[in-house]
Formats: sequence, C-alpha cells, structure tokens
Amino acid sequence: MSWSRFDAVLLRSTWDYTERLVPVLAWCERVDRVTTLLNPLPVLRWNTDKHYLADLQGAGVPVVASVFVEPDAEPLPAVQAFLSAFADVAEFVVKPAVGAGSRDTQRYARAQAFAAANHVGRLLASGRSVLLQPYLPSVDVDGETALLYFDGEFSHAIRKGPLLRPDEGPTSHLFAAEAITARTPGEDELAVGSDVLAALQAHLGLETTLPYARVDLIRSPEGQPQLLELELAEPSLFFAQGPGAAERFVARLCARLRLAGATKSRRSGASR
Repeated sequence: MSWSRFDAVLLRSTWDYTERLVPVLAWCERVDRVTTLLNPLPVLRWNTDKHYLADLQGAGVPVVASVFVEPDAEPLPAVQAFLSAFADVAEFVVKPAVGAGSRDTQRYARAQAFAAANHVGRLLASGRSVLLQPYLPSVDVDGETALLYFDGEFSHAIRKGPLLRPDEGPTSHLFAAEAITARTPGEDELAVGSDVLAALQAHLGLETTLPYARVDLIRSPEGQPQLLELELAEPSLFFAQGPGAAERFVARLCARLRLAGATKSRRSGASR
C-alpha cells in the first residue's frame, strides 16, 4: 500500500495493537512520514501506554489513583505496598499498562493479594508494566461515563455498566459483555473532560484539537468525577448511542481535511 497517495490516514479499530505495539507504532511512523496520520503520531506513542495517566495527574487532572509496577519489581511486595498505601480500599484492579478492553484485567478483594500477585507476576514476566488501581464501588451503581469529542467539541456521552466481575480470573478476550446506554453527563463531568483535553494539548504541545477522543470517567467515593482512561488510539466511539454522531464526526473530519488542503495549496503557491 502506498500511503502517500492519500491526503490523510485515519487510525481506527486497531484493537490488537496491545499484542504487537512495536510493529504497530513502526507502521504509524512509516505512514506519518508520507501523509497526515490521525490521530497524530506523538499522540499515539504517548496514549498507547497508560503511564500517560501519571502525566495528566501531574498536570492537575483528577485521576483514579494509579500505581505502576515495573518489570524489575517483585510482584507480592508491590501488591502489599499498594494495599498498605490504600488501607481503606476493599477491592482493587490489576491491568497491564499497555492494554485495551478487559484483556488481562481483573478486580480482586484485599484478601486475594496472593492471587493478584500471581496475576502481576505473569504480566511482569512477559516484560509488561502493570497498573494497580482502587476499584471504585460507584461503578457498580452508576457505571462509567464516557465522553466523546470530535475535533475538540463534545458530541455525546454513554454509560458503561460494570465490566469486571468479582471472583473471575483475568480474561484473554478483548471485551467482556457490558451494558451500553446513552447518558446525559453532569456539568462536573463535562468540566473534567475539558480539563483533560486541555492538559493533553499542553503536555504534548499540540497546536490543534484531535479528530477524536474519548474520556472515561468514574466518580470517587466523594462523588468527584475522576479520569479512568483517555482513549486516543482505538476507542469505540459509540455512534449508535449518539444520534447524528457519525454525521458530526464525518463533517468535522472533512472540514479539517479541506482546511489542511487549502493551507497546503497556499504554502505551495507562495514557494513558487
């Protein structure tokens, strides 16, 4: 495929990237050299590893408490240190730092520290970093709120029901069954969503908004919306739950490409 024949390449539905991140990013680099890649390459490099949460937390974004365990760590002491630091947490989540959907992700009770450590150990042994987070009980009642943005503008929101079941081992499947419904977000959720996108642009030095972004939020025990994940590489955009969302996405994308084409033509004319 000669990607240079296209004005732009829109990255979508790359749901297996976590299994082969290095070749996927290498492909992105090749495409980026010859045309416009959307979302941009620096965004994809940054967002395909959940260490980005630490960057956003450092920028003042309210993020679900996140502790990373690196491949040279001992699994059980790492889990025990996490439980000691979060003494009031009844359940917690183990997930890979490079991961998508629910694959290799599971929730554990405090009494299951050894099982969790075995899970962590398997991920570390494969050279993967691991993320430990408290399991926020609000998700069992209110679910997650996912905010969808096209070209920096809020489009629609959905509610995702509880995904991780207690006493079930980590799945090898990409997705688990979940209930998805349309949701009207709260003003506080929209405010956090705007803060997340602003922090993203400032951190990466982006001059323009992104064609698509999904901000996944969960409420803390105190009721504050907190960022669970920021999806910029392969998110489901839930067009079915947002009337007119697909049309809005296409319209904004076409407007972006027309503007880019006009700018390129002006620059080409000025150089002659």
